[in-house]
Amino acid sequence: MFNIRKQLSKLYLSSVLGNISLTGAWVAILAARGFSLVEIGIAETVFHITSIIFELPSGVMADVFGRKKMLTVSCIMQLLASIAMIFSNDLFMVCVSISLHALCYNFSSGTGDALAYDSMKLAGTEAGFEKYGSNQLMIYRICSGISTLCAGIALAIGYRLAYGSSIITCAVQLFVISSMQEVAGASPQNGTVLERIADCAKESLSFLGKARKAMWLMLCNSLVGALDILLLFFLQAKLPERGIPKWALGLALLLMETGGIVGSKLILKFPKARYKAVFAAAAGLVTAGLLAEHSASFIIMALGGFIAATGDDALQVRTNAKLQKMFPSEQRATLTSVESFSFSVIMIVLSPLAGFVFTYW
Repeated sequence: MFNIRKQLSKLYLSSVLGNISLTGAWVAILAARGFSLVEIGIAETVFHITSIIFELPSGVMADVFGRKKMLTVSCIMQLLASIAMIFSNDLFMVCVSISLHALCYNFSSGTGDALAYDSMKLAGTEAGFEKYGSNQLMIYRICSGISTLCAGIALAIGYRLAYGSSIITCAVQLFVISSMQEVAGASPQNGTVLERIADCAKESLSFLGKARKAMWLMLCNSLVGALDILLLFFLQAKLPERGIPKWALGLALLLMETGGIVGSKLILKFPKARYKAVFAAAAGLVTAGLLAEHSASFIIMALGGFIAATGDDALQVRTNAKLQKMFPSEQRATLTSVESFSFSVIMIVLSPLAGFVFTYW
């Protein structure tokens, strides 16, 4: 008998293991190793170029071969990325590691949500998906906050030992994923593998051609999310320049991540709020956070990161829930990956520009 509580609990645990790390403040770690903000911006661009190439194929593979299998592949990519970073001595090897991290993200981004929604649909509890999405974002923010709080530990023990610890968490995560139950899409899996892949891609494109509203939601959410993510990334390097004590850097980064938790829970209090109003509020908060980055006070800069994360995650929860209701089950992972695809397109444009702006503006 299918147990939805156990299934969701395992998805939550997998998310914890996938997001908790001593290397959360990777920008700070690279900066401490002597890499410039421009080089870090290049590495971020490589991440999104890789992501944009493999995002849609990974979603199709999840719908065709199974969401559980692709979560396993994602975990393996994370393990390989950690190994590559341990042996990195220049920007090229750093980019190899970053590319593998991107593949890890690709194979998990739409897959976990697709498995969760269809599992809840099977149990008749899909109405609670927005709460699930809120919980997942809370897990992401808490784990990211703890990870960045451990930035001092990573710098103290060295990046090799820090990334070595990720190998251990990957092994545990693989065990958790192996115990999950696969939930197939609504359509029968007929035909050859290539035919099934082609059919999935064709049906997904057909859906997007008709559902212009879904594309609009994806683009709005991706733009706000990209601006927030870039702000939080570069604040890791900018806060020390404003004189924040080393012992307080991790606490400041944790504070900023806490903003996402507030946003993901706050949006649940307004189930009937119009999407345009939610978007306007989120965009306003992120803009305020960007302006706060120019303050001479590291306290105001950190508060800016906090309110930007609040707006970002509030919009993410509402957007994801609306999109999942629109998506057909048999192409759910593919279509969820389209949102990540749009995010990567925006990030490819903004990442190198942000590296220049945060350095010279």
